[in-house]
Amino acid sequence: MTIKAIKARQIYDSRGNPTVEVDLTTENGLFRAAVPSGASTGVHEALELRDTTGPTTMATKFGLDARPGVGDEGGFAPNIHSNKEALVLITDAIAKAGYTGKIEIGMDVAASEFFKDGLYDLDFKNPASDKAQWLSPDKLANLYQEFIKEFPITSIEDPFDQDHWDAWTNLTCNTKIQIVGDDLTVTNPKRIATAVEKGACNCLLLKVNQIGTVTESIAAHLLAKKNGWGTMVSHRSGETEDSFIGDLVVGLSTGQIKTGAPCRSERLAKYNQILRIEEEIGSGVKFAGKNFRKPQ
Repeated sequence: MTIKAIKARQIYDSRGNPTVEVDLTTENGLFRAAVPSGASTGVHEALELRDTTGPTTMATKFGLDARPGVGDEGGFAPNIHSNKEALVLITDAIAKAGYTGKIEIGMDVAASEFFKDGLYDLDFKNPASDKAQWLSPDKLANLYQEFIKEFPITSIEDPFDQDHWDAWTNLTCNTKIQIVGDDLTVTNPKRIATAVEKGACNCLLLKVNQIGTVTESIAAHLLAKKNGWGTMVSHRSGETEDSFIGDLVVGLSTGQIKTGAPCRSERLAKYNQILRIEEEIGSGVKFAGKNFRKPQ
């Protein structure tokens, strides 16, 4: 059997660490394999240099128990006690990695999950939550504005309940950052049209199975784009190894993808597919950078 071509590329493993993937082309077709790494390693194995800034920062601040905590979508989940503490931790990790000014923060608040009786309960996981501490829409908006001033926040998703239109419009009109509609718009043209009319947000979170088909999803994106919005292509919290949204975000040229932290393989599958697409396109690839909301 004749080997026609061998192509190696850097991808990421399920811990978000760099590894190698190889495409081997023979007369029988294309074959692909990638190199894993183990937690249990023998003393005679080759050593690997790994970037551990994020976990190291958490371990330093919160102790070793911070390392194994992983959230629903693959992100680290240390035992923190306030929203601001999380933002401080992320900002510190960015600085220690040497990326201050190059990495900005996007928040997915999912506020519908803690909207109760017209107020927002930030302690909603506590059955004995004190109602006197629940926030009005204006107080929650003020909290967001404080975060925006203090931290490099560039995007906030679902800052209010899915039907709290006035609160959405008030925040969007009083900030220059991206306000993303997920529960608000659900990739539905009717909801998007209402949000446009009310000035409720300025970015669509696009989830294909929220509306049902790729055709309808593209139509939703085009409607958002026509009205000057950005589009963020998104995974779901219960994900699979399917990497299609990596192709979709490039095909639509939205400049934004939300697909979880590089800590589990179902999330990495999308990032690795984007790396393959970048390699295939070659010199024609453009990195949107700070122009991610309206890439050219």
